[in-house]
Amino acid sequence: MKRPDEMLFYVGTYSSAEHPSIYLCGLNPGSGEMRIIRGTAGIENPSYITLNRAENVLYAASEKEDGEVSAFTVDPETKELSLLGSRRTEGGAPCYVSVSPEGDYVFVSNYSGGNVNAFPVKEDGSLGEMSSQVRHAGKGFRQDRQEAPHPHSVTPASSGRRVLVCDLGIDRIVSYFYENGELARHHEAVLPKGAGPRHLVFHPSGKWLYCANELNCTVTVFAVGGQSGELEVLGHLSTLPEQYAAGSGDTAADIHISACGRFLYVSNRGHDSIVLFHIDESSGLPKAMDWQSTGGRVPRNFAIAGDLLLAANQNSGNITSFTIDGENGRLIPTGYELEVPSPVCIAPLK
Repeated sequence: MKRPDEMLFYVGTYSSAEHPSIYLCGLNPGSGEMRIIRGTAGIENPSYITLNRAENVLYAASEKEDGEVSAFTVDPETKELSLLGSRRTEGGAPCYVSVSPEGDYVFVSNYSGGNVNAFPVKEDGSLGEMSSQVRHAGKGFRQDRQEAPHPHSVTPASSGRRVLVCDLGIDRIVSYFYENGELARHHEAVLPKGAGPRHLVFHPSGKWLYCANELNCTVTVFAVGGQSGELEVLGHLSTLPEQYAAGSGDTAADIHISACGRFLYVSNRGHDSIVLFHIDESSGLPKAMDWQSTGGRVPRNFAIAGDLLLAANQNSGNITSFTIDGENGRLIPTGYELEVPSPVCIAPLK
């Protein structure tokens, strides 16, 4: 049961369907202490999970060769998950799932399948039959990682019925309109060769967009063009310290921005850190200010939960918590960690 004043969050992991793979956890917002409340089995490798706006349905991408996306109801009292149903994504290794701002569509990107799906949402939150699918083509600069398209995320814009797809394999961010369930290509932004765009986040003002590039450990800053939504490159910044000698194991992963719009965070695998950028309020350009160790290995994903940041360290099997300094955005370790097998995605309840 939830304790008084406790915050809750779900964790997606790499695990077989026979074992718990999505965990409901509790967080003390004052101290940063965490605990596991219960686990849910029945889904393989839910490597990306997200909640709808009402927080009564959770969607999970099942990252396996024959990809699926599943919908779970969230019990209003206990927050226990119950499977509503699953849909095939017709692509391998789905690794990202998102919900339209209106709540009427769910989108999935399939990393090895090279395709992106749209599913209509039924009244009970379950998914209807796939309404649209787009497949990317081409390859990138790096033969080891960019031999084919690899859509890594699909992020809805806050307005304009658009989604943006980061394709790591072809160094593109492809923008699609969605209307009546159909995805229609609108615009694409080209990134430097070998960048490998992975995840992106919009500034709260809607004027800028920040993309974490996995392969070259950079952030690309874009200006967002009004109603058209077209992207203009403003600059590229390293996510690693200047004196650090990056190796083949160094890859950027997740990216988030504070609600106030002043602080931008990116996780670094290999360096095993989260970098803090301060965002210039007039230009939107970030400046690297600090690097904080995540207290574990391979921080694939992290989340901001109130005044805390939670980092999921995939290879060390732990989640660590940090207090966010409200004045300068720096991360202060709380000293608490939670052991979870192969944690790779965190979805806080508000």
